[in-house]
This record gives sequence, structure tokens and C-alpha cells, in this order.
Amino acid sequence: MAKRLKVFTWSDGFHAFTVAASSRPKALQAWGSRQDLFATGLASELDGGPDYEAALAAPGEVIERGLIIDVGEIGKAAAPKKAAGPSKARREKIARLEAELETLDAEHGEAEAALADRLKALQDEQAALERAHAERRKTLLSALKAARR
Repeated sequence: MAKRLKVFTWSDGFHAFTVAASSRPKALQAWGSRQDLFATGLASELDGGPDYEAALAAPGEVIERGLIIDVGEIGKAAAPKKAAGPSKARREKIARLEAELETLDAEHGEAEAALADRLKALQDEQAALERAHAERRKTLLSALKAARR
């Protein structure tokens, strides 16, 4: 009874090489490789796909398939696209929010001015209290000094 065939593959980056063989050493022999491609991770066992089917159809023969490589054209890179501006709805929203911000800043400035006026009035009131206290204290100290004599 023949050994069950396994399908092995490896790639050099430009071509894929696939073979149906009974073991890894037989696959390496079919590829003509003196290096253990399985140990380096270049070769592996394949479980399905068109290469798998083609290898099973011709056991022991190496199936070679070219890999698509797109190296691109050589030339200047395209300039990055400029981002489109904001939509009309977004521009309207921005304008509305900027107006609200200006209104908020104006209201804040007015509130700060009102507080500054109130603070000035309180400081004036405090100064008047201090003057009245100082005058009354001076009068009382004079009266106390006269009473002690």
C-alpha cells in the first residue's frame, strides 16, 4: 500500500513551488534543495487551494506558479489631496458657536466690571468705617486719659 501523500510548498518571493510527496525529505529532494527549508520556515505543509489540487494530480512533480508582484511605476509621488473645506452646515454651526462665545465673553466682562464697582464701593465703605473708628477711638482715649489724671 502506498504512503499517503502530503502537499508541501515554499516560495522564493517570485514563484511558489508545490509538490505532493510522502515526506518532507522527499519534497526537499523534488525541489533539489540541500537546505532544510522547513527548518528555516520557508516551506510548509499545504492543506488546500488550487496549488494543492494541482500537486495531488501530479505526485512527485514540482508545480511552479508565478506570484504577482506589483513594483509600481517609478516617478514622482502624487501630491497629497487637499482636504475639502467644512460643509455649509458645519460652517453655520461654527459661526453660531463663535457668536455665542463672543456673547459669553461680553457678558463675563460686564459681570467683572459690576463686581469691580461693588468691590470699590465696599473698599470705600471699609475705609470710612476705619476713619470713623479711628476718630471715635482717639476721642475716647483722650477722655480716658483725662479721667485718669
